[in-house]
Amino acid sequence: MTVDPRAALDRLVAALEAHFHAVSTRRTDDDPAVDDAYDVLADAFEVYEDALAHVHSETMPFGLLDDDDEDDEDDDEDDIDVDVDDDDDDDDEHEDDDEDDDEDDDDEDDDDDDVDEDDLDDIDEDEDVVDDPDEV
Repeated sequence: MTVDPRAALDRLVAALEAHFHAVSTRRTDDDPAVDDAYDVLADAFEVYEDALAHVHSETMPFGLLDDDDEDDEDDDEDDIDVDVDDDDDDDDEHEDDDEDDDEDDDDEDDDDDDVDEDDLDDIDEDEDVVDDPDEV
């Protein structure tokens, strides 16, 4: 049986209002009125979602979590492993790498300082240096 999407939407809006009222007038942390309003809201959402899909072939951009999904999320949080390494050995290795890099940089700098005398002979000191190629 397909429900009219407009009627399902009206029911969903009423369920949202009832849920808000139950939450805002809560007497205790485990007030049964809030739990009941939650269940009615979840049911109204599912009915609206199904009606929208059947009549208009449209889906909602969000959905309800199943109880199984909530349990899976709790399990995932428990499974998080944090690897804490108190050894400073890793730091020493990185320092050695930095020293090797510094030595390589020194070698490269030495190469830059070497100038061939042949290159110097090729330079004609009498030539005018032109900054703008249009001036030539």
